[in-house]
Amino acid sequence: MVRARPQPVLVVDTAQRRARLARRHGLVEPLPDVQAAVRAMVALHGTDASGPYVATWARVPGFVPADLDDELFGRRSHVRQLAMRRTLWVAGTDLLPAIVASPGARVAGVERRRLVKELDLDGRFGDADAWVDDVAAQVVALLADGRCRTATELRAELPEAGGTFTAAPGSKWATVIPVMPRILTYLGAAGVVVRGENRGGWTASRPTWTLMETWLGSALEPVEESAAHDELVARWLRAFGPGTERDVQWWLGSTLTAVRRSLATLGAVPVALEGTESVGWLLPDDLEPVEPVGPWVALLPGLDPTTMGWAERDWYLGPHARQVVDSVGNAGPTIWVDGRVVGAWAATTGTVELALLEDVGGAARAAIDDEVERLTQWLAGARVAPSFPSPMFGGRRHKEAVDA
Repeated sequence: MVRARPQPVLVVDTAQRRARLARRHGLVEPLPDVQAAVRAMVALHGTDASGPYVATWARVPGFVPADLDDELFGRRSHVRQLAMRRTLWVAGTDLLPAIVASPGARVAGVERRRLVKELDLDGRFGDADAWVDDVAAQVVALLADGRCRTATELRAELPEAGGTFTAAPGSKWATVIPVMPRILTYLGAAGVVVRGENRGGWTASRPTWTLMETWLGSALEPVEESAAHDELVARWLRAFGPGTERDVQWWLGSTLTAVRRSLATLGAVPVALEGTESVGWLLPDDLEPVEPVGPWVALLPGLDPTTMGWAERDWYLGPHARQVVDSVGNAGPTIWVDGRVVGAWAATTGTVELALLEDVGGAARAAIDDEVERLTQWLAGARVAPSFPSPMFGGRRHKEAVDA
C-alpha cells in the first residue's frame, strides 16, 4: 500500500532555511559557551580529535581548547560517545541516556553481531557468542578499579582479549585485526565504558577507557527506546528543521518506520520546501519564520554538524557538492557565505589555505580573510588534519571527477 503524501500547511523558502541555520547554529549570533554550542547542534561531531574544538571556536567568541577540555575531563558534563551512524560525537550528559538508549543500542547490537560472526568465521574462539560475553565481563571487571587505560594497556592486562582474529579468512580481503578495539567499540556504544582522559592533546586522539558509571559518578538513567528516539528527533527538528524524513533517518541512522512514528508522536507539521518536491517537517510550536539575517561568513571544520546536518543538501551545497564532500558523503572543512558553501579550506601544515569555488564579492572576501586571520591566530601553528578532507585537498574524489 502506497502511503499518501502529507499535505504541507505552508511553504518554507530557501532564504528562511538559511536564516534558521545561521541563527540556530550560532553562526550570526555568537553563543556564550561550550554547553550552548553543543546544545545548539544537538551534539558535535567527534570523529576528528580537533573537530569539536574548531566547531566550538566558530561559534563561541574567546573559546580556547581548555574550555572544552574542562567540560570533557574536568566537569565531565560532556563525553565522546559512539552513536548515530556509528559516528563519534561530543554530547552533553543530559542527552546521553537518550543517545545510548536509541542509536547507541542499535550500533552496539550491530557491532556485537558483526564481531561474533567474524570470530565464528575465524574458527579459533569456540562459542564466539559466549567468548565475547566473557571477555567483555573481564574488561568491565578490570576497569572497576577506576583507573583509565588505553586499549594497549587493556590488552596487556587481559591476555585473552589481547590477541587478534582474521576477518574474511581465506579471501583476498583477509585482514588480521586486534580484538580489544572491537570489544571497546561494542561496550562504548552500549554505554558500559566511555572514553576518559585523552593522552593525545586536542589535535590528536589517544583515548583511555573507563566505566561510564565511574566516570560520571552514577549510572545512566534508563530510557525506553521509543521515548529516546522521540527525544532525539525533537532535538534535531529544533536545531535543523525543516527537514525531510530522509534527513532525519540519515542523521539518526534510524529506520523510516521509526522516524515516521516519532514525527507522529511529536505532532510534527509537514511543510513544502522551496525548489524541491520533498516534504519537510517542523515542530508544531516552530512554524513562525525567524528574522532574516545580514551578511555572514564562517569557516567550519570537517564533519561540522551544520554541513553534515542533512542528507538532502542541495539548498546549501548547490553546484559545489562534489568539490567539498567526498565520494562517501563526508564533508571536509568548508567556507560559508550567507548560508551557502562556497569553498574549502585546510590547515594541515599549520597555515590556513583557501580554495574558493566562486566569486563571492569584495565584502565577503574581506570577511573571509578576517576569519582566516582569526583562525590562524587561534591555531597558533597547530595542524588540523581531518579524517575526511574535501576532494579539493586530497579527499576521496567522485568517480566522475576521477574519470574526467
